[in-house]
Amino acid sequence: MFLLNHRLLFPDVEKADEDGLLAVGGDLSPERLLLAYKNGIFPWFNEDSMILWWSPDPRMVLFPEKVKISKSMAQVMKSNKFRITWNTEFEKVINACSAVIRKGQHGTWITPEMKSAYLKLHQMGIAKSIEVWENDLLVGGLYGIDLGNVFCGESMFSSTSNASKFAFICLAKELQQKKYKLIDCQVYTAHLESLGAEEIPRKQFMAILKE
Repeated sequence: MFLLNHRLLFPDVEKADEDGLLAVGGDLSPERLLLAYKNGIFPWFNEDSMILWWSPDPRMVLFPEKVKISKSMAQVMKSNKFRITWNTEFEKVINACSAVIRKGQHGTWITPEMKSAYLKLHQMGIAKSIEVWENDLLVGGLYGIDLGNVFCGESMFSSTSNASKFAFICLAKELQQKKYKLIDCQVYTAHLESLGAEEIPRKQFMAILKE
């Protein structure tokens, strides 16, 4: 296990353990976070633990052109039920994501320290959000890190049925048009798989990231 200090560096991702845990400690400065994402590493930890840095193998990703749209979601996409905006309410989105109660998870990993760090990245134009509105209510959305050819998804929320799916599908369609390589979904969930995400070897993910 690698213990980070004030120096801006990470060990090679191949040194991560079988769960993907690579290092502990360090800080959440914009410089360190950007270095992490550019090297296939992300922070994920509970409120009462040290900062933990991960690079799992395999890696869950979505190639934008492979996004799956079910018949019911296709109907939602065609309707005027939802309206989407891009990067207009980042703070509201990250606050909503932090408030979501998730099965099997006690508390939130989106701590006040994490929020502050990602807000700084947002102000730098690196962290971005997608918002879903029903009438004038913010009912869903997601946020992540935009690396230019890869979008690293961090978290999503939905306060009404299908709102987060709507955000994810709209993101995939937009990134496909912009010729992004993939959306980094980090780790497997059945929900992400149902939307077309798949696991690929870390080496393949790193090769795409470095292009």
